[in-house]
Amino acid sequence: MPELRLEELSASTIVAVNALTLKPGQEQFVAPVSYSVAAAVVNPATTWQRVVLDGDEVVGFVQANFDPDSDDEFASILWRINVDADDQGRGVGTYAVKALSEEAAKRGFDHVNVIFEPGESGPEQFFLHVGFEPVGETQYGETIAVRKL
Repeated sequence: MPELRLEELSASTIVAVNALTLKPGQEQFVAPVSYSVAAAVVNPATTWQRVVLDGDEVVGFVQANFDPDSDDEFASILWRINVDADDQGRGVGTYAVKALSEEAAKRGFDHVNVIFEPGESGPEQFFLHVGFEPVGETQYGETIAVRKL
């Protein structure tokens, strides 16, 4: 396992986060990281954003929303996870989901949700691998999954 650590998204890491690459076919499943930055401006009290570093190199990004006043699937949700194409498959995403889950538990949640679009080259196998279980579908055909803590 690499020597990974989390750090809050900052001015010194945002350029590297925006430069994370994807494997061919993944781009249709991931919105640009700049959308995540905008969410933090709109909902600073509930948005949790971290970069994953291996040494000093940014290798991933994870964003969640933790809103104890919400009673739907958005109360505790993984919004975005990006792992650089060259770093996929070596535990970076698993590390990020574990850290996010620990943060959710600290905040009193007993689960984390994720909503994703199914499809070839999509994130479904990763989410299943890290313990999310499908529990429903949105009106747009996206999968709703939960990871119990």
